[in-house]
Amino acid sequence: MSHFTPVSALIGGAFIGLAAALLMLGIGRIAGISGVLAGALGPAMSERGWRIAFLAGLIAAPILGAAAGFPLPIPVMPANWGIVVAAGLLVGFGTRLGSGCTSGHGVCGMARLSPRSIAATIVFMATAMIVVFVMRHGG
Repeated sequence: MSHFTPVSALIGGAFIGLAAALLMLGIGRIAGISGVLAGALGPAMSERGWRIAFLAGLIAAPILGAAAGFPLPIPVMPANWGIVVAAGLLVGFGTRLGSGCTSGHGVCGMARLSPRSIAATIVFMATAMIVVFVMRHGG
């Protein structure tokens, strides 16, 4: 990450918070992406519509931003697709093990002062700090 842009980060964070608050206030649901996705793929048809709309918005937002002239960062992917697959499986396993993803715990759970979400977010952040330190300094 070489281009730190605090204004766009602040605006993006505000939009994430606004979306989470609107979903909670509007239909009483938590904007945890893993839960939204699991519900969209699950058998319950009654809530599938809002879940698919929410996920479509996640995909459409950067596409519309690019169409409006905002540059999209190009992700740097490892050359080895095995690493990508392993990372995806580990994230999925961690999400199930932690009863939610970083968005659900970090954004929504922390806002509700959920003890489980506070503990999970502390673990996420500590793990991220350790990984960054090891990757940058060879631990």
